[in-house]
Amino acid sequence: MSVFRTMTLIIAVAGGLGLSVSAGLTAQAAAASGADTAKPLSSSEIYRIYSHNSWMWKDGAGYFAVSKRQFKAWSGRGSNASAGQGIWFITDPGKLCFRATWYEKGTSFPATTCFSHREKDGVIYQRKEPNGDWYIFKHAPARKGDEITKFRRGDYVSRQLDRMMPAMASN
Repeated sequence: MSVFRTMTLIIAVAGGLGLSVSAGLTAQAAAASGADTAKPLSSSEIYRIYSHNSWMWKDGAGYFAVSKRQFKAWSGRGSNASAGQGIWFITDPGKLCFRATWYEKGTSFPATTCFSHREKDGVIYQRKEPNGDWYIFKHAPARKGDEITKFRRGDYVSRQLDRMMPAMASN
């Protein structure tokens, strides 16, 4: 698997981009109009969403540890497996980033991924930086399928990551 394909997979999974194209365009337009007038989440609001939580993806997860702000993630299985280890941090108001070294069988590469968050009337919008489309991260109240419902308290990553890492180092 190419590095580009792996990064594309990781970004798609992390961004929760599971919408069909036509539904996605309608949802993106609605989200963009709401996000335009929304205010950035505070650093403490971002911290509450991510700290001590695992973001469960279709075929993987990312964990945002509090200790040393460690970030750990895995995605895929077998020859499509990749794993990442690094740190997460909050920058500008409303912005969360994770910087990690990503591994796939026999290779590794560094990557930094950032997401911006805004809120208006209880609806939280999110987009991948620097120029992703805004989408609704959490409705008010949250709905089944909202990206925020894919967060679970605790570490759902380390056990799988520990199993995967020896294979990532081999050729």
